[in-house]
Amino acid sequence: MGETTAALPSAWPAPAKLNLMLHIVGRRADGYHELQTVFQLLDLCDTISIELRDDGRIERPSGACGVAPEDDLVVRAARTLQARTGTEQGAGITVRKRIPLGGGLGGGSSNAATTLIALNALWRTGLGLDELATLGANLGADVPVFVKGRSAWAQGIGDRLTPLELPPAWYVIIHPGIAVPTREVFQTPELTRNSPVMTIPGFFASGGRNDFEPVVRVRYPSVAAALDWLAQFAPARLTGTGACVFAQFATAAAAERVAARVPDEWASFVARGVDESPLQAKLRCWGVAKW
Repeated sequence: MGETTAALPSAWPAPAKLNLMLHIVGRRADGYHELQTVFQLLDLCDTISIELRDDGRIERPSGACGVAPEDDLVVRAARTLQARTGTEQGAGITVRKRIPLGGGLGGGSSNAATTLIALNALWRTGLGLDELATLGANLGADVPVFVKGRSAWAQGIGDRLTPLELPPAWYVIIHPGIAVPTREVFQTPELTRNSPVMTIPGFFASGGRNDFEPVVRVRYPSVAAALDWLAQFAPARLTGTGACVFAQFATAAAAERVAARVPDEWASFVARGVDESPLQAKLRCWGVAKW
């Protein structure tokens, strides 16, 4: 990464994502699932604030409720970058959450990706985008797409990425107030693991599906209820392994009208789909050189 032309900020956006489709097409010998998915980045963001330290310590004074600092991916990301580059600098990292935990919106992975990019710039450790994505893959399968900063078609375990230009859209996202454990759903015996391989043109023609949705519907009635409610207005789908569900609308006004009717027991958001991560757009504004 090149030198900056202006002082860098202390606060950095970490966007959410939707899985517009998610097919499990096989299982590898090492136990990982082969998948195909479409990552749609959103303008809904957490914020990562960083204060540099000279003592090498990594601390997270404030973060997601119920997540201990040692378990937080931002701490693990910072320590991974330290170990890879040998920097003697440290950081205090504060996470302001807007993306719900356990919702399938990728908040933890995005926080890790933003931490890697921000500290690489602030520490001036000089790693390129591909190197940061490789580091991120060791933290979580969704981290590389947030590092690369583009909506994308993904294959493998989610690490083989092809940037996509997706039609403009606004999304109503409902969080039914529960967390769905990803590991548990992946281990479910009834999960479909042999979906036919799809092509990118096939996705644009049919839209695909989410193979986790039937499993989550049965095990989590509140998710099923949210899907059924939202389906009154537009085709509704689970994102990731849940618990959030979403529907697509052509305009912000149409999405806002539906969001205003969401039952009080559920949280709801309206977010715009973006092809470029808000973080990448900010980097240009801040004068960070191209990767």
